[in-house]
Amino acid sequence: MRLEELIKIIDGEVLTKDNDLSKEIKGGFGADLMSDVLASIQPNAVLLTGLCNPQVVRTAQMADVAAIVLVRGKKPPQETIDLANQERIPLISTACGMFEACGRLHRAGLPSLEKTVT
Repeated sequence: MRLEELIKIIDGEVLTKDNDLSKEIKGGFGADLMSDVLASIQPNAVLLTGLCNPQVVRTAQMADVAAIVLVRGKKPPQETIDLANQERIPLISTACGMFEACGRLHRAGLPSLEKTVT
């Protein structure tokens, strides 16, 4: 699924600039614990989270995340947006809650990229 399609599905607002909206998103992962993200996410996923601090962008960078979606209409501090711009990771906000955003994307055919932690 292309990023631009994902944004339409969740009625998202892009917060970063110079984004490649044709970027291919391979799947999704929803979590608020960044340790879960690092342990379970697979590359090229979109990360859905309720956290807005710069640590989200740092975690996404280490985990090779394709884009970050902030749920529940959250707006991050400028520091987070600046870091996402610097790292060229699209940052999107949606009014949808975590459950609804994940459901919309999964229903549209986006698979889970959460691997089992043993």
